[in-house]
Amino acid sequence: MSEKLDVIIVGGGPCGLACAVAARRHGLSHLILEKGAFLNTLVNFPETMTFFSAAELLEIGGIPFSLPHLRPTRAEGIAYFQKVAQRENVRMRTYEPVTEVTGRFGDFLVKSVDRTGRQREYRSRAVVMATGYYDHPRPLGVPGEELDHVKHYYDKPYLYFRQKVIVIGARNSAAQVALELIRYGADVTIVHRGPGVSDRVKAWIRPELDARLRDGRIKAYFNTVVERIERDKVHLAQRADGQGGTGIRRFTLPADFVLAMTGYQPNHSHLAALGVDIDPESGAPVYDEETMETNVPGVYLAGVAAGGYEPNILMIENGRFHGPKIAAHLARRLGRA
Repeated sequence: MSEKLDVIIVGGGPCGLACAVAARRHGLSHLILEKGAFLNTLVNFPETMTFFSAAELLEIGGIPFSLPHLRPTRAEGIAYFQKVAQRENVRMRTYEPVTEVTGRFGDFLVKSVDRTGRQREYRSRAVVMATGYYDHPRPLGVPGEELDHVKHYYDKPYLYFRQKVIVIGARNSAAQVALELIRYGADVTIVHRGPGVSDRVKAWIRPELDARLRDGRIKAYFNTVVERIERDKVHLAQRADGQGGTGIRRFTLPADFVLAMTGYQPNHSHLAALGVDIDPESGAPVYDEETMETNVPGVYLAGVAAGGYEPNILMIENGRFHGPKIAAHLARRLGRA
């Protein structure tokens, strides 16, 4: 592509879409480069997923997301964001992973590989990293994690009928997965390193989870970590402190499947290569919250790309506002305001 764009957006999720919409409305030429399908993370979410956020908190560019119920399903979310992209005439290239980003403000070179294997190059005045984090699950780091019955992604409940399933974690995703699995006939046990269910579990999920823990339909082992996974069992270590004793109790549980709902982490390799500073404690890139620009002029962050070891503090409902900040700042800098 010989045309120099005002901004290239790396990542075609909802926050990347919000950047493209804001850029177009500020008169900035743009292009989204997405390594998978448009909305790749949502496309790969479980078929039965429901958003944690209400529909109105997912709206982009003031385009209404109207539903007869509060929280959209995965299919409804995908349909809405596709409608926004079509209505706003968003430019994008999908199934085209970015391999390298170099340059400086006013002249960035972005290299990619399209689905035919052809090497492509684009030039832009600025770059937005809206890469999300769903492709990089947080590993357990234990022997047996590589076995094919151990999954960091939950797909569909029908696979687990009458199967013994260990769900690792006790935050929102783990809670939602555990509850759905028992509805579809699985034998579910939660294993969590913390002392109990996370305080971050959403208010509309927590009562049902607590009830299923009380009646024993979901079993749970807290203060417990996985030490090793075998094909038919999981080896666990439980801290006895807080339960009237001290020390470690080691035991095994049978398991047909292990679902490690341990969260995900962003990949900051492109940012580091560009010279963006990464805070060693939080793991978050350094950026200006008013403009979303990093310490490298012309390099911006959107969505959970701005997060670190706790990227869940940045979701669609607040990440969607990054695009307007970026576009306004870039338009002023380029004299387009």
